[in-house]
Amino acid sequence: MEEKKDIIAKFKQSEHDTGSVQVQVALLTARINHLNEHLKANPKDNHSRRGLLQMVGKRKGFLLYLKERDIEAYRNLIKELGIREVK
Repeated sequence: MEEKKDIIAKFKQSEHDTGSVQVQVALLTARINHLNEHLKANPKDNHSRRGLLQMVGKRKGFLLYLKERDIEAYRNLIKELGIREVK
């Protein structure tokens, strides 16, 4: 819970922002990274793998949206999170 608050504080756009695209992408990235570690230890956990793929797809949609609306914010976000560019 504390980690989530830190992520929101780092990526928020305004004082009470918890749902902007940047915040949602950052939160999804944290969950994806956590689930990746889980799947390394539990390679047969296909239910979690499906959830991971859904989260990756949702994050891709958010990133495409941000890329269309604000290319500079998109570039800053992927650089800060260390993720690849979406096609």
